[in-house]
This record gives sequence, structure tokens and C-alpha cells, in this order.
Amino acid sequence: MRRCLTGTMGALIAVGALTTTTWADGVDQLPANERTIYEVVDPQIPLGASAYKDFKPKKGPPWKIGYASSYAGNTWRAAALDAVMNDLLPRSKEAGLVSEVVVTQSDLKDAVQIQQMRQMVDDGVDAIIICCSNVTALNQTIDYAYKAGVPVFSFSGYVTSPYAINGAANHAQGGGEMATWLADKIGKKGNVLLVSGIPGFASSDSFDKAAKDALAKYPDITIVGEVAGKWTDQVAQVEVQKFLATNPTQIDGILTQGAQENGVLNAMLQSGRDMVPITLGGEASAACYWRQNPEWIDAGFHIWPPRREMQQMWEIMLRTLEGQGPKVQSFLRPVLPFTIDEVRAAIPEGCDVNSTDFVEPKADGWFPSAIADQYFERPADPWKPAAQ
Repeated sequence: MRRCLTGTMGALIAVGALTTTTWADGVDQLPANERTIYEVVDPQIPLGASAYKDFKPKKGPPWKIGYASSYAGNTWRAAALDAVMNDLLPRSKEAGLVSEVVVTQSDLKDAVQIQQMRQMVDDGVDAIIICCSNVTALNQTIDYAYKAGVPVFSFSGYVTSPYAINGAANHAQGGGEMATWLADKIGKKGNVLLVSGIPGFASSDSFDKAAKDALAKYPDITIVGEVAGKWTDQVAQVEVQKFLATNPTQIDGILTQGAQENGVLNAMLQSGRDMVPITLGGEASAACYWRQNPEWIDAGFHIWPPRREMQQMWEIMLRTLEGQGPKVQSFLRPVLPFTIDEVRAAIPEGCDVNSTDFVEPKADGWFPSAIADQYFERPADPWKPAAQ
């Protein structure tokens, strides 16, 4: 199938599950080196100009922020929340930018998250952060917030509302790169088990579509099973264990999304089977196993660094509230491979294979200020804004 779309999303040419892109507005305002990140994307991701180019907040700082989290049950979400409460909020208070953060959890229930977001708007928050949500379920609520002067920021995923700002890695690129790496690692032939995140959520589906497209290029590779780990180590371990116990077929490699690779690893270790290559997305526990077994694999991939992704969206939010004028609806980051030398530098030799921490890019390594400036009409240091 091939189709062309025009309008605020630019011109999209969809080929299979992914999209090769040219732009009429929005992304075309970015420098060439950043536009390359958008060349192959999920076809639903909004690529047009931001609705907040000329946005002015209802009042000056300090602002009250809502964090309408959809899930609290994994180490990734805990790390992202920790970044807010123990780093970003204290720094923002000290700078006079944020007064408080109101946090809710909806336990993956869209109706609950919708009610929580509307209550935040009614209670006078100045902005709302959401994470990894269904791409369409919250759109009416985002419109409700927009009409009340409250911008919504979706991090580590995207929503399709024109009134939201999205920030994430290019998960389509991530799925393709990790699948290609795994294919090469297993000699371009064999059986692969795919461990999804949460089906129906933007980042999970984008990753899986791209990964399947990449593996389809190898006629001697077969995806022999798919399970959903729900981005939670305990869930992933149980699901992979059940698959291995009921499917005696040989597994040559496992392609898993992040925040669950340790559960996948433990399932393999407890299965009695020979260890196979497993894709790594930054969990320190699985990285520790790699540190102790350096011959196991030769690369990991930063696609979901929780603290860095939250910091990226927090600074996008501050810049927007400060009137810096975001150019685009979706701020995408490239996938960053990492080496065992970086793992050795990040975690000690006597590391914990049950750690709940993450190996992440350095503080300014995910969304450097010099790059961030290029995404705004009136860029400035978000931590030292001009007088409102």
C-alpha cells in the first residue's frame, strides 16, 4: 500500500507499516541533521507545526504541574517519577519556576486517566504531563485542557491530538535497529521470540511494527512466538517462562522492548536452555549480566532512558510555558547504541543483577541544549528564563 497525505502533518508516503516522509510544515523548520530522525516513522505520529508557537500561559511562574501517569508498576515508571520528585521539581522550585507537582496513577485505565486529567484542569494546573498512552483515547480530554489554556505533554510515546506536544525516541527506528542487530548477531537465520511491551500503546506498537518489518528482510529468520511483557520484569519473566515451557522449539534470539529485559534474561537463565542474544534497552540488571559475560552480546540501545526522557519533556514543558514557541508537535530523538565500555563506566564490577536502576546517557546526552534550541522559535535557557 502506498498513500500520500497533505496538510498540517506534511506529506507522508506510507510503505507497509512505516512512513518515509517529506514535510510541508513543522519538521521542515528543523535543521537537516534533525530532520533525518524523522525520515522513517510510525505513520500516525503527528509531524506538523505545534499549536503552541505563540502560546502564553495563564499566569507567570511558579507553575503548578500535573503528572497524570497511566501506570506505576515497573522500574522504568519509578525511575521517571524519581527524576521528577527528587531532581526536576527541586531544581524548578529553586529557580522559581514550579510550585508543586500533582501526581495521579490510572493503572492503565483510560477512563480513570481522563477523569484525573479533567480534574487537574479544573483544579488549576498550568500544564499536564502524560506517558506512553493510547494514541487516541485521551484526545478529547487534551482538547478540553487546551481550551482551558493547559498544554499537555506526552513523553516516551505520542498521542494524535493536534493540541499535545510529544517527546520520545523514534521507536520505529529503535525497533528496526534492534531487530537488524539481532538478525546479524544470530547469523541472519534462526528462530526469534518477540517480547512486546503493552500492545495498543504508541511506543510499543511502533517498535513492534518496525521490528517485524526489519526481520521480514531475512528469509531464514522466523518469529516463532510473541508475548507481551507489559514493560514489567515480573510479567515478562512469567510470560517468557510459559512460552519456553510449552514450546520446545529452538530459540536463537529474543527481541524485547525495554524495562523488561531482566525478566526475559531471568526466564532464559532458569529455563536450562543455552543463553541466546537478547536486546538490551538500558536496565542496569541485564547490563550487569553483560558486564559479567562480555562475550554475550556487543551492543545495547538507549531508546527508553527514563530519567533522560522525563528531563527532555520537563524542559520542553518549561520552554513552552516560558513562551519560547515550540516548532513541532513531536520531538523525536535518535536511538543511541551503547557499548560494554559504557556499561563498565556506569556500573561497578560487583554490580547487582537484580538492580532496579538504569544505564542512561549522560545528563546532556539525550537532548542537548544546543539541539533543543533548534526546536524553538525563541530559544533560551529554560532554567534561567527572561522575566515573564
